[in-house]
Amino acid sequence: MSSSISPASVDPAGGTAAPNVDAPTVQASPSTVQREATRLSELSPQQWKSGIAAWLGWLFDGLDMHLYTLVAAPFVAVLLHSASPSSADVKEKSAFIQAAFLVGWALGGGFFGRLGDLLGRSRALSLTILTYALFTGLSFFATEWWHLLICRFLAALGIGGEWAVGSALLSETWPARWRAWIAAVLQTGVNLGVLLACGCVFVLANPATYEFLAGFFKDLPPNFYLRSVFLVGIVPALLVFWIRRHVPEPAEWTAAQARVSDERKPTMMDLFRGDVRRTTLLTIGVCATALTGWWAFMFWSLQHLGGLAKQAGMPDGARDQFTAVAFLWVIGISILGNFFASGIARKIGYRNAVAVMCFLFIVTLVATYYKPRGHEELRMWMPIVGFCSGVMGLFTMYLPPLFPTLLRTTGAGFSYNIGRIVAAAGTVIFAFVVKDLDLRLALLGVSALFVPAMLIALKMPDLRDK
Repeated sequence: MSSSISPASVDPAGGTAAPNVDAPTVQASPSTVQREATRLSELSPQQWKSGIAAWLGWLFDGLDMHLYTLVAAPFVAVLLHSASPSSADVKEKSAFIQAAFLVGWALGGGFFGRLGDLLGRSRALSLTILTYALFTGLSFFATEWWHLLICRFLAALGIGGEWAVGSALLSETWPARWRAWIAAVLQTGVNLGVLLACGCVFVLANPATYEFLAGFFKDLPPNFYLRSVFLVGIVPALLVFWIRRHVPEPAEWTAAQARVSDERKPTMMDLFRGDVRRTTLLTIGVCATALTGWWAFMFWSLQHLGGLAKQAGMPDGARDQFTAVAFLWVIGISILGNFFASGIARKIGYRNAVAVMCFLFIVTLVATYYKPRGHEELRMWMPIVGFCSGVMGLFTMYLPPLFPTLLRTTGAGFSYNIGRIVAAAGTVIFAFVVKDLDLRLALLGVSALFVPAMLIALKMPDLRDK
């Protein structure tokens, strides 16, 4: 069970009781009254199905999320009929597309988060996966840059919603004492999805793959792989059928629904009432700054690395493969960061662990970009920054228990994902700044975003797993 904080609860009258940061124990819920499993063999079939559904949802999240990131510059250059992926126009339009994706992610977290509280976790999870799979696949047909922007925005609605619903599903069905490790495993699902995206780009960008496909299709354009990567994003839709048939709603959500009438259920405005408001605002603050910094690094570090490779004379196809492999290393090392951050959270609590990981972000970003490096040397440094992304996994199990059962996916989804609105604005501003600024200096400046993230984290409620 958790200590140091009682998560918010729904009272019989339908109102919300705010977290009590001084309470010594967590308020019992229908899912925690029974003896919790202490080993994997004691988990129920429902818990296993919920865990598999959430993990696969996050795996495909990572896949669909980063297919665009890996081919952004060259694909937008094709849509703009630009000769150079590093031109100012390509940078600007690709930044707008990425910003639209982040805005959609934020809105999806709130929208599908609300559906998760109203319709149930399993139903909402199915809808989120179907949404991002459909619109990622439709990106294949984009012929103008704004076509791609619309598809990425709509796909992001599902990706943002999946985070909120999937995290709440596991926090309500799996043992509370395992939350930190569950967070690491879930985040690893995202990382593996990103690695899968890297593998897809690496294979599809291979000249041998092009020659193979050209044997079946006439007049295949040389850059066909830039489109074909988005077709991979359709695969997650198949998961929906299994979820709807085999994954039941959590007992905690079902019991809470039975206790409260429709007229007395909490609304989104309850996030900004009483002491819950403080938790909501602090969560928005730490997530906005940390996510802006992380996404700026993820998106622009590849542009910077690709630009250095081009300056070194590397041809287009080889350059795309080079950046895909570099990104693979960043995400691969981040898996270790997930478990490192979770181990710290078990020892010193979530808020302190978030602060520690933000501090490491500052140190590693400065160490990586404080001086100019060649593309080969830089590729060796970037994974060190990726290790710090384990902080993103901590939010998975830290945030949902802070909110009432019938406001859980709404609260966690809104508070976490609204930070992406700030990240979207930061991406656009960054695009205009880097027109006349060395990307290395801009990425060095990103480290400053983790200073407020670290300080705000120390003000968050102290939730610990026991």
